[in-house]
Amino acid sequence: MTIFLVILLFVILIFPHELGHFVAAKLCGVQVNEFAFGMGPVILKKQGKETLYSIRAFPVGGFCAMEGEDTEEATENPRAFNNKSWWKKIIILVAGAAMNIIIAFLVMIFAAVYMGTTTTTINSVTDGGAASMAGIQAGDKIVRVSDSRVDSWEEFVGCIQKEIKADKTISITVERNGKEKTFSLSPQRQKNGKYVIGVVSKQRHNLFIGMKNGMASTVKMTKALFESFKMLFTSKEAINQVSGPVGMIKIVSDAAGLGVFYYLYLVALISLNLAIFNLLPLPALDGGRIIFVIIRMFTGRAISDKVEARVHMIGMALLLTLTVFVTWNDIMRLIRR
Repeated sequence: MTIFLVILLFVILIFPHELGHFVAAKLCGVQVNEFAFGMGPVILKKQGKETLYSIRAFPVGGFCAMEGEDTEEATENPRAFNNKSWWKKIIILVAGAAMNIIIAFLVMIFAAVYMGTTTTTINSVTDGGAASMAGIQAGDKIVRVSDSRVDSWEEFVGCIQKEIKADKTISITVERNGKEKTFSLSPQRQKNGKYVIGVVSKQRHNLFIGMKNGMASTVKMTKALFESFKMLFTSKEAINQVSGPVGMIKIVSDAAGLGVFYYLYLVALISLNLAIFNLLPLPALDGGRIIFVIIRMFTGRAISDKVEARVHMIGMALLLTLTVFVTWNDIMRLIRR
């Protein structure tokens, strides 16, 4: 099951990324020689009018091979990537990361709608709990805690925690059948030291609220990822925590074990991670290619196709070395456990 979820993760992350490059290239009039999902030997292939579509043995990558890209020799083909205007090149290069951002946003919307939004309406009351003994019932809508009005479940929890710290008997006002009723109760202390009153909120599944929460989660996640990337250049410990393919299997397994929401959250997180990483101004990455486009935009063809191709080749070699390094770290972490 874990292997299936890992493969599904790669499909969700890689296929849309390469599809973004492919669609943008076609719209910008660039000749695409091959559009492949996976790496290694070809399993299935179909020759289109212009493009060879293929599925390869290992679902851990993919590519969109454009005419004139990564070539050391200049080409006269007007549909070659290198012969297109600077703005078309940037659109094509950014399209992959843009698709990953869109996927992350859609996944977070789905997760938010799937999980639902907590409301102040009580879904169930624990038998023998403080709320049940006080007379609170399922279906009651919480409107106040002591003198504080509550409009969300988060506000309700915050008010309850404040009252517990003050060691007070808690007064809860609910709306039942259009009328307000007030109940007094004392939270029960659990074995783990936490206090509970024994109520569970009702979940509301709403697309528009899901979109709002999905957007908020995506923005929050993006900010956190930028902080993480910053730490990679400032903290030795952060570098040692980077995970590769082996570590990914462990992470996916742990997330799947916690439930659907955590798996979806992981998908969105890695999709955003892939988008940001690809836009870093490093050779072989989309961000590095964009830097070359910008340099040429201001200087003309001061940098030849041959030089750029070799720089990206060196960048790819360094990325492969990094992959070996993080994979080794993953294996060593598993052995130590």
